[in-house]
Amino acid sequence: MELMKTRRNVFFLLIFSAFVTSSCVNTRQATYFNGVNDGTVIDNIPVPEQVIQKNDLLSIAVSSLSADASAPFNSPNYAAQVPGATNNITSGYLVNANGEIQFPFLGNIKAEGLTKEQLKNEIIKKILAQELLKDPILNIRFLNFRVTVLGEVKNPTVINVPSEKISLLEAIGLAGDLTLYARRDNVLVIREEAGKKVVKRIDLNSNELLNSPYYYLRSNDVVYAEPNKAGVAASNRSQQWVPAVLSGLSLVTIILDRIIK
Repeated sequence: MELMKTRRNVFFLLIFSAFVTSSCVNTRQATYFNGVNDGTVIDNIPVPEQVIQKNDLLSIAVSSLSADASAPFNSPNYAAQVPGATNNITSGYLVNANGEIQFPFLGNIKAEGLTKEQLKNEIIKKILAQELLKDPILNIRFLNFRVTVLGEVKNPTVINVPSEKISLLEAIGLAGDLTLYARRDNVLVIREEAGKKVVKRIDLNSNELLNSPYYYLRSNDVVYAEPNKAGVAASNRSQQWVPAVLSGLSLVTIILDRIIK
């Protein structure tokens, strides 16, 4: 019994020693929206209108007064796996390397650089010009609308967004929230615009996010949460202390076993 008690005491002593050497995280740095008072924030942030890009996968549904006449227009020519989608294979119209989609009866249609509304109007105009349908109705959706969350979050992930609307806070929440070691004052949003990568640093400790154009994310945005100094220091210390603690425990166990003998 005395031997077991001695072992237990040594074990807890080593664990406690490793624990007390770690730094405490400033609770203020781990809090969102410091200094935000009660009140009303006017929601004047428009949801960004997504511009179609190369390699986008689009769902285009066509209907009219004649279901039979509309049916040939609802035969997507491409199937792909979409991360996070309910079905493994999703069918749609792929925007090719030339920025075009191949649409039944109409051939190649330029889609890159257009919004969904602009592409819809272009397709309807072509259908009416060739008198293929009467009073056609189109519904276009992005099938590959997704955002990626990386860094100091509980579950780094790629999030598929069927509703085509997601805020930065929602994305972080779906990734399990930021860890205590994440820098809330310097969260990066990486966005592609006009063929260029745009990097924006967001301060979640400030209420300015509530009026920021980056409050709502766009398709293919990447969110990266950087580690703070405490996180980096804790990681470095753990790499040094864990092997030492394990070695110490092994040594103590060997010594105690020999003492028993």
